[in-house]
Amino acid sequence: MASGIDHLVIAVTDPDAAAAELTEKVGLAFTPGGRHPGLGTFNRIAFLGDAYLELMGVEDAAAAAGWAIGAAALRALESGGGFATYGLVDDGIRATVARLQANGSGIGPVIHGSRERPDGERVEWWTASPPELGPDQPPFLIKHLSAGAEWGSEALAARRSFLHPAGTQASLVGLELAVPDPPRLAADCAVETGLEFLAIGHAATATTGRQIVRLVPARAAAAGVVTLRIGSRSARSLSALGLDLLLVP
Repeated sequence: MASGIDHLVIAVTDPDAAAAELTEKVGLAFTPGGRHPGLGTFNRIAFLGDAYLELMGVEDAAAAAGWAIGAAALRALESGGGFATYGLVDDGIRATVARLQANGSGIGPVIHGSRERPDGERVEWWTASPPELGPDQPPFLIKHLSAGAEWGSEALAARRSFLHPAGTQASLVGLELAVPDPPRLAADCAVETGLEFLAIGHAATATTGRQIVRLVPARAAAAGVVTLRIGSRSARSLSALGLDLLLVP
């Protein structure tokens, strides 16, 4: 069962430039990230406590098209980049996928993935994805290997207390997506990944761990609104990288 949002995937043409822009505008620190061997993509990462923001670039379109997250990034880049998809952390991913498939989900098998850090360390995880990913599609599930400089116990503790250039810790509060049919997507999310939404009028809201996911009609908001808590004295919003960021105290 999912226990929260693991990360958001933002497709960009140049992860280094995009990271510099967010550092300047928002005050987030980014790690060097790394490359996904054989998958045609690479990234920069901003850790937000237990969650993170992934700026994903594509260096081999043919290879990227061969995996669900890479394909979602390619589709986002076709329209200028921006929010591509998001993942839910599920430490019991194999049992969850088996249960979902038994109940009619089209979610695919659990697949092992990895990324090579610039220091040579390999970061590993397992994912399972619905048939298609995108801003108007259900999320994917992910489980990380709890070891190393990014996911070991000491690394997680350090991330939770880390002070970003903004002078404070940062955390992911929520995600709002403007989609053509919120009730339909909410139903699809429940079937495909087990994320349950509560319908409120034409919108739908789900709580997963410490975050809130809200689906609203496409005419009511930007394609993606990411809510971050980074110690702002008052709520404010800004646009960057093809999405809206809402900064809350």
